[in-house]
Amino acid sequence: MSTIVHFEIPVDDVERAKKFYTELFGWEIKEMSMDYWLITTGGEDSVGGGMMKRQHPQQQIMDYMGVSSVDESAAKVENLGGKVLAPKTPVPGMGYFAVCLDTENNSFALWEDDENAK
Repeated sequence: MSTIVHFEIPVDDVERAKKFYTELFGWEIKEMSMDYWLITTGGEDSVGGGMMKRQHPQQQIMDYMGVSSVDESAAKVENLGGKVLAPKTPVPGMGYFAVCLDTENNSFALWEDDENAK
């Protein structure tokens, strides 16, 4: 069974969003690179996330579902009537993701851990 393993929040004003989520939930938000902030939500078993500048006006929060194979899960998405919007993409040293659309036009991402991803 797959579960949410990561989430991303697109923002227009990083400092305003950091203040909001830190004060609301007590999240720790630290800059990882120039355009990406890592979110720590709590304890050992909690799901972490990221924050980045909004890339287009309709961009919404993206949930990443952990899978054993992005290739197999992406094929299953299409067989079930969904769409793969962005094919398997490496995140070097971390894994692979693909962005999908379900049958109700909701976007989500598949995530496969692989520290050998290039």
